[in-house]
Amino acid sequence: MIPFNEIIQAVIFIIGLIIAAPLFGGYIAKLLSGKKNILSPVFGRVESLIYKSAGINPSEEMDWKRYTFSILIFSLFGIIILTVIQLIQSTLPLNPQRLSNVEFSLAINTAVSFVTNTNWQSYAGESTLSYFVQMIGLTVQNFVSAATGIAVLLALTRGLVTRQGNSLGNFWVDLVRSTLYLLIPLSAMFAIVLVSQGVVQSFSSYKEITTLEGYKQIIPLGPAASQIAIKQLGTNGGGFFSTNSAFPFENPTPLSNFLQMFSILLIPASLVFTYGKLIGSKKQAWIIFFVMMFVFVFGLLVSTYSEYSNNNIFQISGLMEGKETRFGILNSVLWSTATTAASNGSVNAMHSSLSPLSGLVAMFNIQLGEIIFGGVGSGLYGMLLFILITVFISGLMIGRTPEYLGKKIDAFEIKWAIVAILLPNTAILLFSALALKTNAGLSSLANNGPHGFSEILYAFSSAAGNNGSAFAGLNTNTVFYNLMTALGMLIGRFGVIIPCMAIAGNLVKKNITPTSKGTLQTDNFLFALLLLGVIFIVGALTFFPALSLGPLLEHLLMNNGITF
Repeated sequence: MIPFNEIIQAVIFIIGLIIAAPLFGGYIAKLLSGKKNILSPVFGRVESLIYKSAGINPSEEMDWKRYTFSILIFSLFGIIILTVIQLIQSTLPLNPQRLSNVEFSLAINTAVSFVTNTNWQSYAGESTLSYFVQMIGLTVQNFVSAATGIAVLLALTRGLVTRQGNSLGNFWVDLVRSTLYLLIPLSAMFAIVLVSQGVVQSFSSYKEITTLEGYKQIIPLGPAASQIAIKQLGTNGGGFFSTNSAFPFENPTPLSNFLQMFSILLIPASLVFTYGKLIGSKKQAWIIFFVMMFVFVFGLLVSTYSEYSNNNIFQISGLMEGKETRFGILNSVLWSTATTAASNGSVNAMHSSLSPLSGLVAMFNIQLGEIIFGGVGSGLYGMLLFILITVFISGLMIGRTPEYLGKKIDAFEIKWAIVAILLPNTAILLFSALALKTNAGLSSLANNGPHGFSEILYAFSSAAGNNGSAFAGLNTNTVFYNLMTALGMLIGRFGVIIPCMAIAGNLVKKNITPTSKGTLQTDNFLFALLLLGVIFIVGALTFFPALSLGPLLEHLLMNNGITF
């Protein structure tokens, strides 16, 4: 029986998102438009100073190649800097625990992870990284990697709405404005709220205390609240501590738990309505939001039903193993659904302990391409790829040249859209197969049978899907997994960004065709159903065989009382 108070929390969560997203989305559109806004008196001069000191001409426009090159150079620079400061960590300040330098493969993995907005962690934060690396390295990347996703979305949007142009804007301006006007002030306010709930924010060294049983215990501290605020708002997910949002110093109270869950989806959901504002169509925004919310709620219902169903192994329903008693089962399931739908990756319960069907939902959310709200910016530009494919297929069905927002969609856009969708999927399946066939891939596996298979499949899904959550049970801090997941993260990030920019560069050159009676409407319920069909068919055809060998098989075996 699901506790009534948990049901109320879930209902408030969904209704609150439906109310907040359109309101905040319109506000974000004003912030990023370059026009004067409520924060201009505070950050206007700072913005100008940044441009001047960096030698940036904010009025200079970029075509898609230059815009993309700027993204790649900026990301490469971030990877190099973050790798280096990990390799020389012991010589840097703000290291009260005198932590040693990070091993090379782990340093590369962590740098790639945070630059790609994946935040996959093969390490325990409190015993591996100093305060300096956590703040100057990881937290900075939490901001700029999220801002990069927003920048790509803005560029693709300009490609759709510009009439026969060449420019997609200026990457550096989009990056600065997204960080300065949106992510920094929102994170600062949220960090203060988290501190009020008991989230630690300190530069003190770790404390040794004596427990009630008389044992000595080390209590880790650190500037955690500032990182946790942006890790949730920027759909980053990297935990300051190893147990992430299950740790009391990261997530102390039921209120902090609710606010952190809500913040995971706030910006991705709001950006849907920012997009609607920029293209001048609220209907388009509501259709996209409806599709995302439908898949999200459907996954939540399946997960909740599965968790509260009878477990034939333990002969109990509502199994609490791996979950926090502070929050209960439904809050753990709501978090697992939200964090995998939003490309966030933070956890307040162990996903390996979820029932097989709940684990399947979490995995499938990632494998859909992180488009059900998805990462900040990246979720929506991923969804737009599916929209273009849906428009193209629908156009072929009715015998009319496909159009979206008045722009004709031809073979060029569809080829690049297919590349963007297939590259991460190929990496997931290919790398999982390689891990299953090698000693290096199997040597750190903790479980046998379908659950062990799910651990490997989930790891590469999380990496190439730029999610960052872990199924647990698999030790990924090995040279094999550090390098392979790093490669998967790069493919999952830039294997989508580059095709999106190529599509934007081609679309921006096209004229906008006036609508006619034969134009396929993309702002009605029928198109929403078509879009849902394409999303599920692509996901099912790609991953159903693998999911059948993992969580589906485990579910059937557990129903018959069989486990490994």
